[in-house]
Amino acid sequence: MKNTFIVFCLFIVNFCFAQQADFVDFKRVESLIVFNQLAVDSTTYNSYDVSFKILKATDSIYLDAVNMEFKHVALNNSAAKFKNDGKKLIIYNDFQKDEEHKLSFIFFNAPKKAMYFLGWENDGRKQIWTQGQGKYTSNWLPSIDDVNDKIEFDLKFLAPRGYEVISNGKLKSKADSGSGLLWEYDMEKPMSSYLVAVAVGEYSKKSELSKSGIPLEYYYYPEDSLKVEPTYRYSKQMFDYLEDEIGVPYPWQNYKQVPVHDFLYAGMENTSITIFSDAFVVDSIGFNDKNYVNVNAHELAHQWFGDLVTAKSGEHHWLQEGFATYYALLAERDIFGDEYFYFKLFDSAQDLGRQDMAGDGTSLLNPKSSSLTFYQRGAWVLHALRTAVGDNVFKQAVKNYLNKYQFSSAETNDFIREVERLYGAKLTGFVNLWLKQKEFPFDEAITLLQKQSKRVNEYIMVNCEANSSKCAEQLKYYISDKAKIKIIAQNPQLVTKELFNNSLKVRQAISQYVTIIPKDLKEHYESLLDDKSYITIESALYNLWVNFPEERAKYLTKTRNIEGFKDKNVRLLWILLNLNTPFYQADNKQGLFDELVNYTSDKYNADLRINAFNYLKLIKSCNERCKSNLENAKTHHNWRLVKFAKEMSDELNQKQN
Repeated sequence: MKNTFIVFCLFIVNFCFAQQADFVDFKRVESLIVFNQLAVDSTTYNSYDVSFKILKATDSIYLDAVNMEFKHVALNNSAAKFKNDGKKLIIYNDFQKDEEHKLSFIFFNAPKKAMYFLGWENDGRKQIWTQGQGKYTSNWLPSIDDVNDKIEFDLKFLAPRGYEVISNGKLKSKADSGSGLLWEYDMEKPMSSYLVAVAVGEYSKKSELSKSGIPLEYYYYPEDSLKVEPTYRYSKQMFDYLEDEIGVPYPWQNYKQVPVHDFLYAGMENTSITIFSDAFVVDSIGFNDKNYVNVNAHELAHQWFGDLVTAKSGEHHWLQEGFATYYALLAERDIFGDEYFYFKLFDSAQDLGRQDMAGDGTSLLNPKSSSLTFYQRGAWVLHALRTAVGDNVFKQAVKNYLNKYQFSSAETNDFIREVERLYGAKLTGFVNLWLKQKEFPFDEAITLLQKQSKRVNEYIMVNCEANSSKCAEQLKYYISDKAKIKIIAQNPQLVTKELFNNSLKVRQAISQYVTIIPKDLKEHYESLLDDKSYITIESALYNLWVNFPEERAKYLTKTRNIEGFKDKNVRLLWILLNLNTPFYQADNKQGLFDELVNYTSDKYNADLRINAFNYLKLIKSCNERCKSNLENAKTHHNWRLVKFAKEMSDELNQKQN
């Protein structure tokens, strides 16, 4: 339980469950969640009611509710017979077919997962946010751990003043309650419990309307006003494009996007509210290297594929992730062009081929498949299918599929049948090859791309390991940036002064692969420090520092005020290089070391902490404070940080022993 924050939840609920979904129809949940800073033993009382209908006679129904306490449980305003086993709240009654009931109760809990409290104990950025992926919402809100169950959730939140509260649906009202602000959100349509969400924090907001009139809301930290445009760049364009391309109107009242600190993943497509990692909050320079565009488009596509129509089980998970990946690529194609689109497909085919070579490939219909399979192979299935049946058949089939199964769930055959009906032929061979076969059909995929893209075909033909002189000639002529980068990676010695006149990405490749810098390229190489790319600056700074020791002071002075991404990639490298440049006395060395150690503390995001820990390990300077922060990181909610902290701690212990 958090010492400074406790969640009291009051709930009146319509519910159903996997075993008894045919017995009960719950249409609407009303919930009040009270966030306050009262003593941990205090309680808050409220009342709610909600109606549900019995479909078949049964003697009990239940809600998934993990580690919660309940009071005043009432059925039709009378005390209900119930049991709380720590995982479920079970209601007993002689329920008869067609009866309508009202259930009400009060509950409170201190969630250990699915709802996360950040910054309340360490003077960091104060936030609360949820992540209920699959079956975890029941850790903070009584609900149904079954993706097939669809309920309308109407949520209210009582929160301290000074914090924005963002949740599913439309904000109906915001009023002062005396002890805080009461926020009331309304959903008009049903959704799966795992898509219920809330984010609380200090935010500002930018709003605009889609072409169809849907309100679009972009939240950001108040100090990040200059990062709003690059972070949310192309958002409206992608929204308008996907509505038109999919052919089914956006199904919810509005669309909100909220960055949060130390999110577990890149983003999550909660119904009408995407929560995403604030690592994607970038300035105009960061946009060139690490932008939010793909994640933005992916989570938006999920509002149709996953939220509107949900896969019935893990076997059909690709119906969500494959579709979202494919439509995100289509949205990016609309922005960045065909070459970008086909090379993304080429890269994913390469990744899938390597997965098969490693013995990790699986059928797309295997519920234990990797994310790579669900996402990228799923996208490939749709690209190959569209090529096979034609645009008109494909687009109409997708439209029919979404309309037929809207606010419900579906499986793979449901979609394939829609395609077959319009195509006028069975797709058994296609399904066996692209979906059911264990190995990804790599040769077929590459052959398809070679027919569709001259640039991909050109890239495949480039092979500097066999003929470097030919590649030197190719660099002089108009070939794609991808092909040039491939040549530079294979033969960095082929880089000439003229090649520095190329695009940002080609110059970035020079900074990464030309690590031994010829003196005649020194001046041109130094120009890389002026590029609008934090990746280029980081690589170029290190390589110049190594190659030209006599010029180190110049390079450190030039890059002194560059932070880099959210993980401060350039700043951390700059500190490390400064500490290892004894004659450069422009800064307090101890102060810089303390700054580096400070970045390992829990007030900073996981990526920044990992980078700081790595640099301290590199220079063998993880002091007691560093080790204390490392120990603290082992209990963090972010699994990547936990894994890293445990591994680094083991390494340090082994060296001491």
